Amino acid sequence: MLRKLFFATLLLGIVNVLSAQKTIAIKCGAVLNTRSGELLSNQVILVRGNLIESIAPAAGFNLKTDSSIDLSAYTVLPGLIDAHTHVLLQGDITSEDYDVQVLKESIPYRTIRAVKSAKQSLLNGFTTIRDLGTEGAGYADADIKKAINKGEMEGPRMQIATLAINTTGHYPIKESDYAWELKLPKGLQEITGADEGRRAVRQQIAYGADWIKIYADRGYSKLADGSYRSLPNFTTEEINAIGDETLRSNRKLAAHAVTRDGIISAIKAGASSIEHGFGMDDECIKLMVDKGVYWCPTIYVNEYVAEGRAKAGSPMNKYFTESEAGLFKKALAAGIKIAYGTDIGGYDWQLPQARDFQYLVQYGMSPLQAIQTASINAADLLGMTGKIGEIKKGAFADLVAVAGNPLKDVKTLEAVKWVMKDGQVKK
Repeated sequence: MLRKLFFATLLLGIVNVLSAQKTIAIKCGAVLNTRSGELLSNQVILVRGNLIESIAPAAGFNLKTDSSIDLSAYTVLPGLIDAHTHVLLQGDITSEDYDVQVLKESIPYRTIRAVKSAKQSLLNGFTTIRDLGTEGAGYADADIKKAINKGEMEGPRMQIATLAINTTGHYPIKESDYAWELKLPKGLQEITGADEGRRAVRQQIAYGADWIKIYADRGYSKLADGSYRSLPNFTTEEINAIGDETLRSNRKLAAHAVTRDGIISAIKAGASSIEHGFGMDDECIKLMVDKGVYWCPTIYVNEYVAEGRAKAGSPMNKYFTESEAGLFKKALAAGIKIAYGTDIGGYDWQLPQARDFQYLVQYGMSPLQAIQTASINAADLLGMTGKIGEIKKGAFADLVAVAGNPLKDVKTLEAVKWVMKDGQVKK
C-alpha cells in the first residue's frame, strides 16, 4: 500500500511539473524592447511555464507548442511596474477622508477592499507593485502579498513596507483633536530615539517588510523666493540609525520627503528612493544624481488632491502643481533616475493608474522614457533587473497588450486590453 502511495504521489508531482512547463506561443503585432526602444513587428513570444523562453520573428517560427494566443492586432509590452501604491487606502483628498478610513473602518474591512484594489492594479496592467505602507492597517499588506503568492486571490507581484516609521507626535491624527482619554490608532509606527528606530526596523522586517519607509518631513511652507521648506521629523541620530539598520538587514529605505529638510537627511541615511519630492531644490537634485537615488514623483495624485485641500484651507499641493513642471524638467536635464510611482490609494482606485504617463511626457520625457520609468527603471529600483520590466529570455512571463503604438500615444497605457502574469492570462 505504501509503495502504491509513493508512486502515485511521484506521478502526481511529475504531472504537476509538466503542467507548469506547458508552452504558449503568443503571436504579437508588435513587441516593445523597453531597453532599446525598438518596436519589432510580427513577433512570437514563447512562454514556458512562468518564464519567457524566446522572442522570434513570426515568419520563421515553427515550434510545436501546447497552445497559442493571437495578439497580432496589438502591441505587447512587459507588465508595468508601479513603485508607489497603497492597496489599503481608497483615496484621501482631505484629512477627514483619511481619518474615516483609519479610525472608522476595521482592518478586516479595509483588507477586503484591498483585495479588490490589488486585483484592479493587475487588470490595469501593473503586474508588479511596491506598496508603501498600510496606513493604520497593521501588517495586512503581508497577508495580501501572501494570498497572492499562494494563488488565493488575484493581484500583482508585491514588495511591501508594512507600517512605515515616523517620530512621536509628528503624524496628522493628533490626540489633541480628540478626547485625550482615547488611545487612537496611528497610520504608522511612531518612535522616539535611535534605539526605538532600530527596533521598529527589526519588527517590521520580522513581519515581512521588503522595504522600510520613513516619513522624513512635515509642515510644508512656501517662501517668498518661491522655494519650499519643511520641518524634519527625525533627529540625525534617529534617521541614521533607521537607515543603518535597514541596510544591515539587506533591505532598502524609501523616504516620503518633500523638501530639502527631509530629502537631504534621508539620502545621507541611505535612502534608495525619494517619494514625492515636490519641493526639492538644486542641491537635492545634485545629491540624488551623485548617489544614484531614485525619484518617484507621484504627479497625478498631487493634481488630484490640490483643489480639495486648498478649499479645506491647505494650499500647499496647489503650489506644488504650479512649480512641478519646471522642477521635473530641471531634474530630468540633470540626469536624475526616475521610477514610476502613482501613490494610488491616495486617489481612488477606480481612476487611471497609468495617468502619470501623460504628465511625464507633458513635462519633457519621450514616451519611451516614460515607459522605461515603469519598466527597466522600476525593475532596477526593486532589485529585479532582468526578471521584470523587459521581454527577454529568462524574465517572468509578465506581459500586457495595448491597441495602437504607445511610443506615439502614451495614453494607450490607460486602456490595457490583455494581461498575463507568471504565464497565466489574467485579462
